[in-house]
Amino acid sequence: MARSDHILIVDDDQEIGDLLREYLARQGYRVTAVPDGSYLETAFEPPGTPPDLVVLDLMLPGTDGLAWCRWLRQRSRVPILMLTARGADIDRIAGLETGADDYLPKPFNPAELVARIKSVLRRTRAFPDGPEPDDPHELRFGTWQLLTGSRELIAPNGVRIALSGAEYRLLRIFLSHPQTVLQREILIEMLWGRNRNSPADRSLDIQVSRLRHRLRDDGREPALIRTIRGQGYLF
Repeated sequence: MARSDHILIVDDDQEIGDLLREYLARQGYRVTAVPDGSYLETAFEPPGTPPDLVVLDLMLPGTDGLAWCRWLRQRSRVPILMLTARGADIDRIAGLETGADDYLPKPFNPAELVARIKSVLRRTRAFPDGPEPDDPHELRFGTWQLLTGSRELIAPNGVRIALSGAEYRLLRIFLSHPQTVLQREILIEMLWGRNRNSPADRSLDIQVSRLRHRLRDDGREPALIRTIRGQGYLF
């Protein structure tokens, strides 16, 4: 790391918070562990200093992790790694649908959490907030535009639509491979950096569904993102 990345852990289990703070600190991270989401207001509202990544527990007292995830997504593109109980499908799906970039079921090995953090940060920085010097400030496809600096879509009627990190990365992947059938396992590797392709894991389908919704692309008869049965997706 060129500098020490700041990781914010939001988990009401003090034992887990202390364990992760100590473990991540040994890996070279700056770590803040807090028991509830109220600290997010301090970090993300001016003049606060946002962290580089948020590890957010789903089951928080009072306002739960899903609500805080939605709150964050309305204000920031900070990477969010959601901690879910027992890997329940409904928890994982809910976290991804509210804008989390990745998830990790409890209980977990701290070494895997570090690997996930590195992967999320690496993917996020592969598509930085501002365009690269040789990257156009806007990409056009059909009657839509994608602003690479702000990660916003401009709809045909001029309305701006903010994208989450995963939605933005997925759209950039599709735009880089037009009229090409992208296999599910390839998309999963490009989005998350590891093989998550199992019959029970609908993470990719959820992200495609979210992107279709942003693009007003009817999932029953999609015009932009087509499902190629048994293979993957075609943009």
